[in-house]
Amino acid sequence: MSIIEVKGVSKQFKIKVKKHGFRHAIKSIFKPTYRVVDAVDNITFEVNKGEMVAFIGPNGAGKSTLIKMMTGILYSDEGYINVLGLNPNKDRKKLAYRIGTVFGQKEQLWIHLSPYDNFMFFGAVYDLDDGLEERISELSKLFELEEFIDTPVKSLSLGQRIRCEIVASLIHNPEILFLDEPTIGLDPVVKASIRSLIKKMNKELGTTVFLTSHDVGDIEKLCKRVIIIYV
Repeated sequence: MSIIEVKGVSKQFKIKVKKHGFRHAIKSIFKPTYRVVDAVDNITFEVNKGEMVAFIGPNGAGKSTLIKMMTGILYSDEGYINVLGLNPNKDRKKLAYRIGTVFGQKEQLWIHLSPYDNFMFFGAVYDLDDGLEERISELSKLFELEEFIDTPVKSLSLGQRIRCEIVASLIHNPEILFLDEPTIGLDPVVKASIRSLIKKMNKELGTTVFLTSHDVGDIEKLCKRVIIIYV
């Protein structure tokens, strides 16, 4: 059963061209020139419920851009996207309650708060009242956070923070988790731990995982199917 459908999706960005020299700098203020860049060009694929799929390609191929379109952060210029029966452009708020995202290069946690306080905050954002404490306890055990759940995020190691980022994205029990370079910058031992926890999450919680990564180990250890995008 397909829960993600992407058909003929394209996205272009208009980038201002800057030339060297003071005269050109002044001219660009009043008569700017632009060039059009194809960020995503005619992409089509489907993802089934419960799958762990890797979406790979070189830098600049449009992997993160496509994730942002599937989650409603960006709009596509052409094509059709359906996630869990919803149009991300029109139903972004509804979709947000059913998906989770982790961008390895962008923090979503408040660094001065503890993981526990962050989880409580995200629970309030997603209108979770009943069972929130139990949910936090369940995920804390699954991702082995008990030792540092009350420590400020700013004092955690990168590996500990990534585990907390994933838990924060799972607090509302999403059906799909989008992971964009989740193990970037981690040492091999911590990477292995994160992979094991993601695999366990998929097996025990049934969460569909859509993963981008430049690390072959992430792909080999986690995903049975690979979608390749190229410039």
